[in-house]
Amino acid sequence: MSPLESRVLDAAKACCERWGYEKVTIDDIASASRVSRATIYRMFPGGKDVLFEALRVRELEEFFALLLQRVEGSTDLEELLVRAVVAATQELRADEHLALALASEPGTTLSQLTVDGLPRIIRFANAFLAPLAEPYLGREQARAVIDVLARLTISYFLAPSDTVDLGDEESARVFLRPFLTPHLTQGAFS
Repeated sequence: MSPLESRVLDAAKACCERWGYEKVTIDDIASASRVSRATIYRMFPGGKDVLFEALRVRELEEFFALLLQRVEGSTDLEELLVRAVVAATQELRADEHLALALASEPGTTLSQLTVDGLPRIIRFANAFLAPLAEPYLGREQARAVIDVLARLTISYFLAPSDTVDLGDEESARVFLRPFLTPHLTQGAFS
């Protein structure tokens, strides 16, 4: 991504935080980024929808790059997966942009975390995390486990539990262990 594209996406994010996705215009983004409308349309043919899609992709790339850093050094499958869930939960909770979006435009934001955006989130989760689980589980099983854990993490983020805190490593480990045990004990290394 070019520095100019990054500047436009940074401006778009700032504008969305200020006015919300629905109210932001290309003019707002052009003004905030000090880039002409024509240049924005050349970079993002299709306008606002394409620009916001690029912003979502960049944010997912940044999110999963952070997760990779947080799971680095995991020594076994359980540690890898628990650390991934805990890190994802903590990052989601700490994301001020996401909190603002959920408060100001819950419908659009929830849609991007569930119905409309979930397939993309799962693709990213699998692209970034499944390769780390593959040595333990094989390709298909690793992808299936990452899929379930991504859905679980989003669900518990959106509807927190009174009994389980996926942002706490011990709580997450106790909660996830029954799900992970079959993968840890029966042919997980085949």
